[in-house]
Amino acid sequence: MSALRSRRVLIITAAVVLVAVLGYAVPAISLAGKVPPGTRVDGVDIGGLAPEAARSHLDRQLAQRVRQPMTLVAGGKRVQLTPAELGLDFDARSTVEAAMDGAATPAGIARSLFGSRQLPARVLVDEQRLAAGLADLAKSVDTKPVQGGVRYQGLEPRTILPKPGRALDRDGAAQAVRAAFAAGRDSVELKLRVAPPALTAAQVKEVAAGTARTAVASPLTLASGGKQATVSREQLAAGLRFVADGKGGLRPSYDAGKIAADMAKSLLIKPPKDASFTIVKGKPKVVPAQVGHGADIKTLGPAIAGAVAAGSRRVDLPATARQPRVTTAEAAKLGVKEQVSSFTTQYPCCAPRVTNIHTIADIVDGYVVQPGETFSLNDVVGKRDKARGFVEAPMILNNRFVNDVGGGVSQFATTMFNAVFFGGFQDVQHRAHQYYISRYPAGRESTVSYPQPDFRWRNDSRYGVLIKTSYTNTSVTVQFWSTKRYDIESQSSDRYNVKPVETLTEKGEDCIPMGGSEGFAIDVWRIFKKDGKVLRKQRFHTVYDPEPRLTCEK
Repeated sequence: MSALRSRRVLIITAAVVLVAVLGYAVPAISLAGKVPPGTRVDGVDIGGLAPEAARSHLDRQLAQRVRQPMTLVAGGKRVQLTPAELGLDFDARSTVEAAMDGAATPAGIARSLFGSRQLPARVLVDEQRLAAGLADLAKSVDTKPVQGGVRYQGLEPRTILPKPGRALDRDGAAQAVRAAFAAGRDSVELKLRVAPPALTAAQVKEVAAGTARTAVASPLTLASGGKQATVSREQLAAGLRFVADGKGGLRPSYDAGKIAADMAKSLLIKPPKDASFTIVKGKPKVVPAQVGHGADIKTLGPAIAGAVAAGSRRVDLPATARQPRVTTAEAAKLGVKEQVSSFTTQYPCCAPRVTNIHTIADIVDGYVVQPGETFSLNDVVGKRDKARGFVEAPMILNNRFVNDVGGGVSQFATTMFNAVFFGGFQDVQHRAHQYYISRYPAGRESTVSYPQPDFRWRNDSRYGVLIKTSYTNTSVTVQFWSTKRYDIESQSSDRYNVKPVETLTEKGEDCIPMGGSEGFAIDVWRIFKKDGKVLRKQRFHTVYDPEPRLTCEK
């Protein structure tokens, strides 16, 4: 090759190289530090912008999507939450960095000059907030499996067969929500998974046919400190259940609530004695409380369940101290210092009902009603029975006088009602007699029977109330000792809506004659005073039916 030709080749080669270098260098220099032209992120054009400007532009354009609610659908439940509430956001910085990646390479320059590019926005996820949002949704769609168990209908075991539940697939839901947000979808269907029970139907049926039937085949004996009591088959079945034990089986569980009070009394080794007061020279003096001793009833349910599991028919309960309801220290702080009310009612001597009045008065005497406590005459006295000295005497039942154990105790309820009335304490429940009884103040009296109607009142003061009772052959008195709050006066209306007496004749050995009295309505006001000023008035409205004049023919 000649020298001239070689020189031409070199010149041509140099020119080509120069063109190539200039073709790369010129656009590279002009595009340096900018997002390549034609770059779009989820439809937002950021091409040709400096990185900071691109980030700001993306933040503005994508902010609406962060605030736009997404509909999450799971198990028929639809919940709308914004991506922000779910901890989702766009990462403009990393998105722009991704757009800039490779922009200065020849391929990047060529793409910038002759092409375009679509990029997804990068997503930021606050995993804790996303998990919390999905947990709230799960609460509304998850259903726990029914583990199955055994109950009783009477003495017959009845099975509750296991059933599967359902639960939100939280990991899958988190992925689906992130993907839907990144893709710009405003609704996403989330999957539920089956939550299987730990037990099988065969296991439940086996327990019902075997252990559950044997468990109530005979009574159970409770023993503590030399005392014994019996839990009948019916009492066992009423509280006994077989429930999942968390280990793939069933275990017995016993709810002792319905028998606890009776068993506590039956297994009482030494009764506790509340602190009370004795009146010495017109002043209350504290009588110390005494701690009792009896079976630990708190362990009754688990102990019976344990005996059933072991196939035993005897339960030995530990004995524990039985604390008094009112301690000595509490009594000293109750402000029981003076008589605040007293009331006496009269009756003819020596009838059987007088025995009942004296008996109930003895039971209630010395009882201390704590501040805020509601006193229930039936709860304190319990059912009237011959074992404690109550006898048969007339009472009103179904419009007639009948003989019943404890008849006549309404006179004590009436006497206490008036002590409550003049003591200024809150009447909670009282019911007047059906017929007016002349030995009681009209409209200011109360009947009582067991279990209803009860007589209840509330100590709405901040002081304790000591109940003291006394009686003679012809009268009973109830006194309240506390700290005096009010002077109480009683005011009564005239009788109105008077209804005449009906004369009747009946036959039968159980017939008890009735003297007859008019029916009427009456209003009584309790007037609260302090320092001579009327504070308020309370109205008691009472309606009495006419008592028939009944003659009995044998």
